[in-house]
Formats: sequence, C-alpha cells, structure tokens
Amino acid sequence: MRSGATNFLAATAGKRPDRTPVWYMRQAGRHLPEYRRLRGDGSILEAIARPEVAAEITLQPVRRYGVDAAVLFSDIVVPAHAVGFGIDVRPGVGPVVEEPLRRASDVDRLRPLTADDVAHVSDTVKLVRAELDDDVALLGFAGAPFTVASYLVEGRPSRTYEHTKALMHTDERTWHTLMERLTQSAATFLALQIEAGADAFQLFDSWAGALAQPEYERFVAPHTRSLFAAMERRCPDSPGIHFGVGCDHLLEAFKATGPRVMGLDWRTSITDARTRLGDDTVVQGNLDPALVLAGADVALGAAQAVLDDNAGHPGHIFNLGHGVLPGTDPGVLAAVTDLVHEADVR
Repeated sequence: MRSGATNFLAATAGKRPDRTPVWYMRQAGRHLPEYRRLRGDGSILEAIARPEVAAEITLQPVRRYGVDAAVLFSDIVVPAHAVGFGIDVRPGVGPVVEEPLRRASDVDRLRPLTADDVAHVSDTVKLVRAELDDDVALLGFAGAPFTVASYLVEGRPSRTYEHTKALMHTDERTWHTLMERLTQSAATFLALQIEAGADAFQLFDSWAGALAQPEYERFVAPHTRSLFAAMERRCPDSPGIHFGVGCDHLLEAFKATGPRVMGLDWRTSITDARTRLGDDTVVQGNLDPALVLAGADVALGAAQAVLDDNAGHPGHIFNLGHGVLPGTDPGVLAAVTDLVHEADVR
C-alpha cells in the first residue's frame, strides 16, 4: 500500500482524515461532456479495451471535481467477456448474452481468467496511477458473483430474476459450481488491479436485494465470504468495500461476508447501519442520486443531512447511494464535493 491517498485510506481504517473523503459511483460517465466527446458511440467494452482512452476517462472526474479517489473505468462483465463467454453491453439495455447459462454444461464456457485476458485493464491501472497525485486513491472493482451470475443466466437485465432463482432452487450443484467459478474470476481480476497500482476495491453486488435473506445466506453469502477472504490473503493492505442496491434487509449478512467498508444506498441511514452493525463500522454513502437532479439547493441540503447523519464519525467516505445519473449537472456535483470537503470533520 502506498503512503499517499491519505484521507481515503484513513477513513477506510476508521481513522480521522483531514477532510471527509468523497468519490462518486459512475463519476466517470455520461453526465460529463468531456466523457461524451471521448467515448463517442462505440461499445463501452471497446473503450475499456483501449488503455489510453480508459485511463483518460478515469481521470476526468478527478480533474473536474477534485475527488479523493478515482475509480477505474471498467465494467463488471469484463472478465466474462474476456474469457469469451459471449456477453456484451448493449447501449440502452445493459449486459446481454446471446446464449444464456441455463445448464450444467454451460458453466464450462467460463474458463479461468488469466492476466493476459485482462492485460488492457492492468495497463489502464498503471497509466492512471502514473498520472494521479499521490494523495488520490485509485479504486479497482469487480462484480460480485451473484450479480454477474444473474446477467449470465438471465441473458439481460431482469426485474424478476426468474431463471436465476430457478437455477438456484432446481439445480443447486450447478449453481454453486457457477458461483465458485465467478468467485475465482473476481478474485483474480481484483488482485491484478491491486498489483498494477490500485489502492482499494469495491465489490458490486448490485442486484442481491432481489433475494430474500434465507436465499442470500444459502446461495450467495458463502461465495462472497470466500471472495473477501481470498482478497485478505492476497492483498491484505487493500481495503474492500461491499455495495448493493435495496439491500437493507441483508445489511447484517453483507457485513458478515468480510468487507472493511459497508456501502449504503440512500434507503439505509448511517445511524441505523451503525446501530445494527456496531459503532465502529466504516460506511460509504449515501446521498440519493435523484436529489442531485433537483438542483443545488436540494442537493446541498441533502448532502449536509448525510454529514449530519454521520455525526462526525471518522469512518465515513461520502458517496451517492448509487451511481451518478446521466442528467446530473456537473456544477451541482462540484458544489456537493466542495461542501463535503469544507465540512468540519471533528
């Protein structure tokens, strides 16, 4: 671990930073005019495959907002795409699979991920690290096994997760084999990012909230726990953040999988999270991204409410409760960033 990125890494350890660190999920994205000019109309996977482009996109919000962490411009389906599973990201739709995973034999299409498969990602991390100031952290990330599995099995974004839940409940052996493969892939992908220069990582289990708590405990938690344990062994100096949407009912179960930082969406208050998980819990979040669309006055009031909810606890990384929405005014997000940085952290 580098000696820089002081405020971000201090907060992940529950130590008092000089200022509340802030970054935003999807901070590099469609709300930025410089992003739209650089990306053009091509596939996001094509942009990710070009290290110079991906590095520049990663750096754009750091320059504009002065955030305390850059997050690698990548996608949770990159490992599955890299091993030739047959997944793409369709504009306006999301991840799509022409031949979804529905049978035991389909798991064989997920061969082990190698460093060569994602060399472009490692190259991007190195380029970003070389450009970042030493006091700015670099975050890698990966999709959690369940969320990636849901795309592979459903074949596209879903509201019901009917095929995923059917596989869980009718062929548990195949389900766990799939999850083991995805756990190994995510661990490899994250470790490569850390080895290339990332300081920390976020694990996105974006859609785990679709599961009842007993389903999560039985079908998902053992694999997520295995992934965090693998990262503790391989990259013990690199803190991990765990985040999902609509997962308030899984809060304790998420924490039990082993992250050092709990990412909260806007539905769970920081006070409630620490009441349930312990006062020493380090949290990230959790301004409702829709409130940023409501203009500066609303956004700044809501951001102050998040800071008030944290009540001066040192273990807090300010973020949205999900990703930056495409219609966000960069000026409003800049004002939110300034408010957080200027707030008294004592």
